Amino acid sequence: MSYSLSLPIPSAIDSVDHYMRAIKAYPLLSAEEEYDLATRLQRDNDLDAAKGLILSHLRLVASIARGYSGYGLPQADLIQEGNIGLMKAVRRFNPERGVRLVSFAVHWIKAEINEFVLRNWRLVKVATTKAQRKLFFNLRSMKQHSGSLHPDEIAEIASELNVKPEDVVEMESRMGGHDIALESHGDDDSDDNWSPIAYLEDQRPEPSQFLADQQIEVRQTTGLESALASLDERSRHIVESRWLRDDGGATLHDLAAEYGVSAERIRQIEQKALQKMKAIVGSHL
Repeated sequence: MSYSLSLPIPSAIDSVDHYMRAIKAYPLLSAEEEYDLATRLQRDNDLDAAKGLILSHLRLVASIARGYSGYGLPQADLIQEGNIGLMKAVRRFNPERGVRLVSFAVHWIKAEINEFVLRNWRLVKVATTKAQRKLFFNLRSMKQHSGSLHPDEIAEIASELNVKPEDVVEMESRMGGHDIALESHGDDDSDDNWSPIAYLEDQRPEPSQFLADQQIEVRQTTGLESALASLDERSRHIVESRWLRDDGGATLHDLAAEYGVSAERIRQIEQKALQKMKAIVGSHL
């Protein structure tokens, strides 16, 4: 299968309905086709191969994005953020590991959309800790009705998600809050100074800076892989457990119990490993 670089990746910004129709035109890949494209991308940095992998998985992103429709954010924005996660997954995908891209990409797509929801939902920093994020993304689905939670329901949700009952009450209150108008609709011109439109600013980089950042990220990823490979097995396991796990990472005490040493000893090993990795990553920039 071949995708030409002249074939544009569709955008969901103008019309989600049109976008959904457009992405259905791209066929799914067989395991052999996917392996071939991924190998070409990894071996030759073949951008046509990368586009083929991306186009064939746009339906996956749209399907995942639909699961976030309850947060009141534009579906087009959710899809676009999910597509960024897909692109990151394609860049990092290794066909030699024996898994399909669809399984590997789900994490990256959801992670990108999760971060977008947390950045752009009604209240800034609505969920700042691991437990709060878990509560934020599960509370809506766990509620069995649209009214306020009863004490027994609060206790049950708190127990299942391992959070305090008061955290459940606070999160429910936040999620039930009202949106604030972006622009003032009052007649008093002075009100405009206090409207969000007066002080909100798009902090995202321009396209040229975005491409430069992508190139830096690729070099950093390569440097990180080399740096990890340079560590001994214990040091690598400690660094990966502390910083590269999806569940928030292990604590010093967790690893101290695993290796039968003090938490301070684990911290020393970690610091020495990070210093070594920093030097190697820096050499790739």
